[in-house]
Amino acid sequence: MTRYAVDQRRNTLIASWSTGSGDTAVDVADFPTWISSHDPLHLAKALTQLSEACWRCYTHPASAADSHKPNSEGSRRQEERDAFTNVLTALTSPNLPSDGYMIQSFIRVEEAAHQVGRTLHTLNASGLTTAVALDVSAELAAIEQAELGNLSERSRQAVALTREDASPVQVAQANNMLHEHPFGSEALFTEIDPAAAAVAAAHWLGAAATITAEYAGLPATQIVVEADNIEALPHETPTLVLELMAEGASPRQAVMSLIRDALRVAEGEIPHIAALQQRLAAAERLLGDRCEGQPESSLDDLGLRITPLAPARPALDLLEDLLSGIRGCWLLYVEYAAELDQAEDLEDEEWQKRRTASFFAEVREAAASERERLL
Repeated sequence: MTRYAVDQRRNTLIASWSTGSGDTAVDVADFPTWISSHDPLHLAKALTQLSEACWRCYTHPASAADSHKPNSEGSRRQEERDAFTNVLTALTSPNLPSDGYMIQSFIRVEEAAHQVGRTLHTLNASGLTTAVALDVSAELAAIEQAELGNLSERSRQAVALTREDASPVQVAQANNMLHEHPFGSEALFTEIDPAAAAVAAAHWLGAAATITAEYAGLPATQIVVEADNIEALPHETPTLVLELMAEGASPRQAVMSLIRDALRVAEGEIPHIAALQQRLAAAERLLGDRCEGQPESSLDDLGLRITPLAPARPALDLLEDLLSGIRGCWLLYVEYAAELDQAEDLEDEEWQKRRTASFFAEVREAAASERERLL
């Protein structure tokens, strides 16, 4: 989302957003000299809230809701998205108090736009209103562009957000990037929506685990855990994704189920209460079976988590872990598939390059053979 601020030295309203590798900023408008110092801050706050409400339509699209019946979550999300058409009108003709009353909308996007409009009405500067309207128009266009899978220019801020859905266009682009760099690249974090990148990374992790399992003589679901014995790795989420895919889930299904659960946790909800109750019961049994002589402990000591992902950044957290999982597969591959090269008189650096090239070739072949799972 875009954050708005006031450069008080220049008396200028600025807008900034993340690019995945740092923030960028643009000037929106200069404030007239007669405006008091606190009024510009109110405008910056209102614009930030409007941006947050609008980008939520991107991160929580109606298409990802379970139901679209009247008054359902899906229908409410669609109302929020449809309100984009009323935003610019609300900036110039906001609902104002009348006879002690004021109309307020239950649609978050619409009411946020009216709040900006009321602030602009108070400031009473036509040039400022025009400049703000132009910037908000650019913000809405950036969201619409991101929805189409194009994360260039201002739409690039989507790389810092977690979406409940993954654009097929973005998944395909991420798949191509991983074909070039199976361990991942900076572009995967700066040009691709992280949820879509995680879907593609799950597909490549599955391919890497499958070919490594043939050499290690282990189930593919155990590869990352085994690699953790070689080098410390965040193995929980990659293993969970591998298990979900082994049970028949597609990369998209495996990834999005984890991301959506984490987003619910971020909003204060507890997903899958029955499953959580089962985990708590199992933990209580574990504590009950502890050996005599051990110090007293409680469920709090076990560090149980509602979600394995960081709720504040679940898609990026998952993407980082999945890429670490691919590297973990490589660690085991090098260990178990090195007999031929070890028999040759090769320098360590040359040996490493050869094994890495071999690993990449086999993973690319395996990923290509199962590419339909990404569709």
